[in-house]
Amino acid sequence: MNAAATDTSPISPWWRQAVILVMILGFTILTIVTVKTYNGAPPIPAQVVDSGGRVVFLEDDVNKGQEVFLKYGLMEHGTLWGHGAYLGPDYTAEYLHRLAQIAQDTEAVRLFGKPFAQLTPGQAGEAASSVKGLLKQNRYDAASRTLTFTDAERASFERQKGEWKAYFSGAKGAPGLPAGFIKHDQELEALNAYFAWATWATVALRPGTGYSYTNNWPYEPLVGNTPTSAAFLWSGLSLVTLLGGLGLVLFIFGKFNYLGWSGGEGKTSGFTGTLQQWTLTPSQKALALYFAVVALLFLGQTALGGVLAHYRVEPGGFYGFDLARYLPYNLARTWHLQLAIFWIATSWVAGGLFLAPLVGGAEPKGQRTGVLVLLGALAVVVFGSLFGEMAGINDQLGSLWFWFGHQGSEYLDLGRFWQLLLAVGLVFWLFLMFRALRPAMKSGVQGELPSLFLYAAVAIPVFYLPATFYGPHTNFAVIDNWRFWIIHLWVEGFFELFATVLVAVMFVQMGLVSTRSATRLVYLDAILYLTGGIVGTGHHWYFTGQSTLNMGLAACFSSLEVVPLTLLTLDAWDFVRLKDRACDDHAPLAAKQKWAIYFLIAVGVWNFVGAGVFGFLINLPIVSYFEMGTTLTPNHGHAAMFGVFGMLALGVVFFCLRAIRSDRAWHKAEPFIKTGFWGLNIGLGLMIVLDLFPAGLLQFWDVLQNGYWHARRLSYLMKGLYHTLEWLRMGGDLVFLLLGAVPLVIAVGKLVLDHRPEKS
Repeated sequence: MNAAATDTSPISPWWRQAVILVMILGFTILTIVTVKTYNGAPPIPAQVVDSGGRVVFLEDDVNKGQEVFLKYGLMEHGTLWGHGAYLGPDYTAEYLHRLAQIAQDTEAVRLFGKPFAQLTPGQAGEAASSVKGLLKQNRYDAASRTLTFTDAERASFERQKGEWKAYFSGAKGAPGLPAGFIKHDQELEALNAYFAWATWATVALRPGTGYSYTNNWPYEPLVGNTPTSAAFLWSGLSLVTLLGGLGLVLFIFGKFNYLGWSGGEGKTSGFTGTLQQWTLTPSQKALALYFAVVALLFLGQTALGGVLAHYRVEPGGFYGFDLARYLPYNLARTWHLQLAIFWIATSWVAGGLFLAPLVGGAEPKGQRTGVLVLLGALAVVVFGSLFGEMAGINDQLGSLWFWFGHQGSEYLDLGRFWQLLLAVGLVFWLFLMFRALRPAMKSGVQGELPSLFLYAAVAIPVFYLPATFYGPHTNFAVIDNWRFWIIHLWVEGFFELFATVLVAVMFVQMGLVSTRSATRLVYLDAILYLTGGIVGTGHHWYFTGQSTLNMGLAACFSSLEVVPLTLLTLDAWDFVRLKDRACDDHAPLAAKQKWAIYFLIAVGVWNFVGAGVFGFLINLPIVSYFEMGTTLTPNHGHAAMFGVFGMLALGVVFFCLRAIRSDRAWHKAEPFIKTGFWGLNIGLGLMIVLDLFPAGLLQFWDVLQNGYWHARRLSYLMKGLYHTLEWLRMGGDLVFLLLGAVPLVIAVGKLVLDHRPEKS
């Protein structure tokens, strides 16, 4: 091996110390915000009474209503406080708008003896002003834990009880849900109580402030819900923070030109990766089974994406077929999200297991058996949770729904038992990684990189633990707090960090970069991602029951997340240079891995576009206030989730399969890989250009013009240019599925099944 490739001279300890300091500072702030979430969450009253002292509903009704909301997966149908799925309405925004209308009629009759529609303009203005004052007043008594509803709120509660019953249990059925979806009257009444409580929190003023518990979200002028001053202030200051952060980092990159994947090394550095002289081990060969599973899950997830897209244009059926009866929207979306997490995570798990013996220098005894046992455990979690979710939303699990059915939190839908089993599987994976990496960690032959590989792997099971920190009766503000510890901090933070280490090890093994450059890059990315990413988690919590302290911190820190994403344009260019270096005679192995590098180039591009541009667009508090829950959110989600994590997972798949299979098998599969690569990227681009981005802007404009409730109603989604764009998107979906996913699955199938050795 070339001396440059084994350059393990220690880098400055300041790199390591900087990462530790960033994590200490970030988690200290995030812990403070979380504690304040517990203390400042909208209170659930022991009882709600009307002006005459008669009980309207009790705390137990709210808790049971939340159970109904979670058990039936309603967060995968509509949204609550802006978070969830987008076919159904935002339940709180819809309830609030109906509350405003009913309250206006109630006040009109009380003040003038006739309905609101019959008032003169002057009378209407007086009644509307009275409604705002009534609903903004917080009548919760903390000492007795009693909330008093006005006559208007009581009238709204009784009226909406029947409306929500018709919506969820009527003969026609809610869009995308089967007729008579929720069959029990007691559950429907409890659900109405839950919506009433959640809506009260959106309009009643937080004690001692001039805004509601949700910082005046949603936008509803009828009740006086408009953006707070803090939303404007911190949006402006976050832009200042972004410009300052970009300027500082670009200055540093200009001064220290060895930063980045190229590491300042020229094209003829002549590195030689370990993989070139490596004899594949039994466990590495067995990993082909993992990639077969990845391909099947990927195909299923993509097909479900097509189903969801069709629900957006024809929610009442699938070309006349009653699809909701067998595959309702909330179940299809649950499986779509869960399968995405499963196939991407399985790919990365397999990539770690493939690279660990390479880094460690040998395969531990019994590693192949451990790899197969882990695959079996993953299969149990995947298929057990999927069928459990189906049984849960069909009310077939009784009181065990939370443990084995649909837990009800978007992205964390799998039941608690399956979550714990997944955590055990991740710990076992960590054990397999440790025993393979341990020799290299002890010898120090490859410097700090083996240790960093293990530490990044450790973070994955450790930071999955917050998924177990809440139960079905936990205040929803607290549930959403921990939920985004997983969605943002686990997936976008430490999974991203593990991905960086994975790519670094891949490049070292291909002989494209030195160990020293790779180690330095891992530390640099950790500093840049975690500086903004840890505290930036709070940009999801602007309007979910947290105070303005979170808004200020999250707005500024999340703006810093754009800094490393902007630098990913340099990463993409570095990957292009590394691809060119792969053509050099000094890196023959890397030349064989050009498609893995192409997928990494796509990662760099989509990370900048999806997470950087589209992510920052919706992270500003003032934009998020109007945008949250519109199509601009899945616009960011598709470009960032699949464009980054999906492309990286596929890069790992084909990196490993290229090493496992013969040249003859690879050349047969390569045309399908080429077609699939371009099909995925073109299809994803068409989804965004034809629908997600322009439709999101249209919906955003409608929020500004008519209120949030209007832009989320089916009556808006199913008409005009917005609906036309939803139809156009299906062209991009077909390209993605037929020219992207299918050829890649065929390629994986060919490579997995063709395990004959190269002819001599």
